Amino acid sequence: MTPQSPQSSQSSQSSASPRPNPEAGAAVKAADRAHVFHSWSAQDLIDPPAVAGADGSYFWDYDGRRYLDFTSGLVFTNIGYQHPKVVAAIQEQAATMTTFAPAFAVEARSEAARLIAERTPGDLDKIFFTNGGADAVEHAVRMARLHTGRPKVLTAYRSYHGGTQQAVNMTGDPRRWASDSGSAGVVRFWAPFLYRSRFYAETEEQECARALEHLETTIAFEGPSTVAAIVLETVPGTAGIMVPPPGYLAGVRELCDKYGIVFVLDEVMAGFGRTGEWFAAGLSGVVPDLMTFAKGVNSGYVPLGGVAISGAIAETFGKRPYPGGLTYSGHPLACAAAVATINVMAEEGVVENAARLGAEVVEPGLRALAERHPSVGEVRGVGMFWALELVKDRETREPLVPYNAAGEANAPMAAFAAAAKAHGLWPFVNMNRTHVVPPCNVTEAELKEGLTALDAALSVADEHTV
Repeated sequence: MTPQSPQSSQSSQSSASPRPNPEAGAAVKAADRAHVFHSWSAQDLIDPPAVAGADGSYFWDYDGRRYLDFTSGLVFTNIGYQHPKVVAAIQEQAATMTTFAPAFAVEARSEAARLIAERTPGDLDKIFFTNGGADAVEHAVRMARLHTGRPKVLTAYRSYHGGTQQAVNMTGDPRRWASDSGSAGVVRFWAPFLYRSRFYAETEEQECARALEHLETTIAFEGPSTVAAIVLETVPGTAGIMVPPPGYLAGVRELCDKYGIVFVLDEVMAGFGRTGEWFAAGLSGVVPDLMTFAKGVNSGYVPLGGVAISGAIAETFGKRPYPGGLTYSGHPLACAAAVATINVMAEEGVVENAARLGAEVVEPGLRALAERHPSVGEVRGVGMFWALELVKDRETREPLVPYNAAGEANAPMAAFAAAAKAHGLWPFVNMNRTHVVPPCNVTEAELKEGLTALDAALSVADEHTV
């Protein structure tokens, strides 16, 4: 089958006309402020926008302001908002079987597992369904500990693995701090990142070799017989979209094999087309023992996540019960959305679109912006997964705002974000970075529209450089 245009079956990605209704928006906002407790926020200091609708790569508020979404929600609407085929599949499943307990074989669940297993690397052919990415990571760690009989998990600084208790303790950014009791059996190490190298490297080759040496030393000093798993985001997402240098993931795979450690790749954000591959593991050809997924598996239309499991680990639980499960594991509505999403991505060439436009439009467009704007220290990424590192000084690489800045210290990034929104672009901003992560079926015209808005917003960031 010849892939359709990625937008051929979308409802009207660029033609949706928001109708202002400020009274309704005010009511939505009032109810939110009275009753909704928001994540990662000081409740009295936030002002959540009231969203009236969304379609394709855009959403709009009740005042009629329309935004091109360069965040894909939280990097999950890989096929954009309201794809009609996925909406129809959810409606059809709801009319047939809205829900059913996970101990039964259900068509939508079985088919979703089959389609995912067809696309996972190597022998990751068994699928354990969860409700999202954090609990997928939790279960992957539990499987690894039970499989090996070892307690410790190694994870990287500059990482994010989820908000539940184990997953947030595995995380390598400040969101961990408030919940970190220091007793979760987690040891952190530095993964490669040449722009801010912890290894005084000058080339990607040096960074890779020294990062692997550092990791093996960490394993040695922790005691190889105590380490159950090494968990890495295949391409770290929220922490900065640092594509690992050639050979690094293969080197980690070799270390895991050498010491009998389970290798877990977290593909919650990077999976399902985001990097121009079905899974980011395809960029390196590495096959992990366990792989977590969520977000793009069904474009976030109904919450779903999971763990793809290798034959060896699945065999551990062949005669021994796996002590874990969820009431909504493999929920029929979520799985029906996953089946429709995966089929849409295959039929419409969404993965190929992300790879092609990432290389032909996003990368050259961002590099051109970097040439014009002194606030851009580095451009990095792949597919529809990019980051701009914003700096005060290109020579010293001093970040535009301090690490984990808040309040007045974060004013330059807040001004940048406000400028982007004023030009109709909703940006993904984290610390001193803006990420460019639109839907994977975004059009070339939409990307150019977004790059034009970024150009204007970066002029505001430039005002804070030396």
